[in-house]
Amino acid sequence: MKEVRDDVALVLCGEAGQGIQTVEALLIRAFSATGYHIFSSKEYMSRVRGGENSTLIRVSSGPVRAFVDRIDVLFALSPGAVDHLRERINGTLIIADKSFGEEDAIDLPILEEAEKLGGRIFANVVAAGAAARLFMVEESVFDDAVRSLFERKGPEILNADLKAGRKGYELGEELKNHLRVSVEPDPSVRKHVILNGTEAVGLGCIAGGCRFMSSYPMTPSSPLQIFIAENADEFDMVFEQAEDEIAAINMCLGASYAGARSLVATSGSGFALMEEAVGLAGMIETPVVIYIGQRPGPAVGLPTRTAQEDLNLALYSGPGEFARSIFAPGKLEDAPEIAAHAFNLADRYQIPVFILSDQYLADLYYNLPAPEIRVEPEYHIIETDASYRRFSLTEEGISPRGIPGYGSGLVRVDSDEHDEDGFITEDLNIRMRMVEKRNLRLEMLRDDALPPEVWGDDSSAVICWGSTYWPVREAIESSDAEVTMVHFSQVYPLAPDTRELLESFDVTAVVENNYRGQFADLLKLEAGFEVDHRLNRYNGMPFSVEEIRKFIGEVFE
Repeated sequence: MKEVRDDVALVLCGEAGQGIQTVEALLIRAFSATGYHIFSSKEYMSRVRGGENSTLIRVSSGPVRAFVDRIDVLFALSPGAVDHLRERINGTLIIADKSFGEEDAIDLPILEEAEKLGGRIFANVVAAGAAARLFMVEESVFDDAVRSLFERKGPEILNADLKAGRKGYELGEELKNHLRVSVEPDPSVRKHVILNGTEAVGLGCIAGGCRFMSSYPMTPSSPLQIFIAENADEFDMVFEQAEDEIAAINMCLGASYAGARSLVATSGSGFALMEEAVGLAGMIETPVVIYIGQRPGPAVGLPTRTAQEDLNLALYSGPGEFARSIFAPGKLEDAPEIAAHAFNLADRYQIPVFILSDQYLADLYYNLPAPEIRVEPEYHIIETDASYRRFSLTEEGISPRGIPGYGSGLVRVDSDEHDEDGFITEDLNIRMRMVEKRNLRLEMLRDDALPPEVWGDDSSAVICWGSTYWPVREAIESSDAEVTMVHFSQVYPLAPDTRELLESFDVTAVVENNYRGQFADLLKLEAGFEVDHRLNRYNGMPFSVEEIRKFIGEVFE
């Protein structure tokens, strides 16, 4: 009999359309209600049916936050599931229907029992019930999870799924003869919340005073659009699904011009259509927050996979030269405050501010204490008088911002170069002063930049940004190397002492999810610092703890 203790990597894999995400939703509810720490991450193909999708759920006695290659238990719900995950299978307990022809698998008639219950559509809940039994989840706890997910669909569907879950419990008894799972519940987990990256950012957007969102659906940014739309009435927001990306960002600029804090969400190829409007935001000095859910490109690329390939796109978007800030939250604990801060920064400096996420961060879940959001909205709108000039030249480089209808002044803006009143001008001296004014605030943004998080005090460092936070940190924690993690959640502009910090380490390496090493290049360009080593991944999958740990052993031994 195989025994797995303390941290179990459970994977469920099946065809698109089999409801693998339903299994994930059921199990993370049931596991957390039992008191287990959980982490889940999914990978899926861009098709409605066919292909193979999988969900990893780590069930642990202590906090877990990162993707691992290891698979301790695999529920294969389709004939192609084992082949799909072949490279990750090593000492794995495989559970599959005997009709799949997997010689080393434990036969569990999940599909057969689902057919008896009314069709293969119930296989996902049967599998979830068997997995819950294997992890010693009380049946009443699992039933509550089923109710929370299916009650809204009516009593007939709910009762059918409750029966499917109980059948799964019966099948799960057989698994106890093959595997013993030893995970100790932690009572504090029951007081935790379970968030994914989308929800963490969305909470920060609401706390930051977002009042208007316009977007066109595009994976993996669509979940943020859904989150804002679902909460719009309660928090006095307006959500508008635009006809395309160009319309979406221009609606946001119009709303911001009128005084509403505005948010647009898209992915890389969608943002490419928005670049002209980013320049418009720079010219008319109108704040907007732009959320980019990164995925592999170019063009449509791999629509449902993950990447960190759009840093350069955000950094260099829009014609001309003007200030901006770019954030890339790496953990759910910080994401709400970073998102709220982005709205304040956009409002204070009248600039576009970017939040870079990715499919991995947007879709992962884990349990944590309810995050505190200590950032309060800071508003910088003035009441205008008859002498108001929208683009007045000031010593600090920021013009007082008025909005139409608040005061007696006229708020005139124009996408051409303009004078202080907002009238088009070709006076080259005024042109120079306006360019200087728009760019002067970049120095102020540097002074306001969030410093990187430094975890550890060793003489070598792994540098990372965005969603690589927890894979890097867990890899360091589980390795024998003496290495510090330096994580950037603000990637532009960099904090003033970045170079001094990085030069204090003897050996450095950057880990990032792209081919060219965009952040490593940015460190050289902006801080004059060149790293010693780079680890780049660009196949559409996130970094695993094992991969980074192996790299650390090779570079820092």
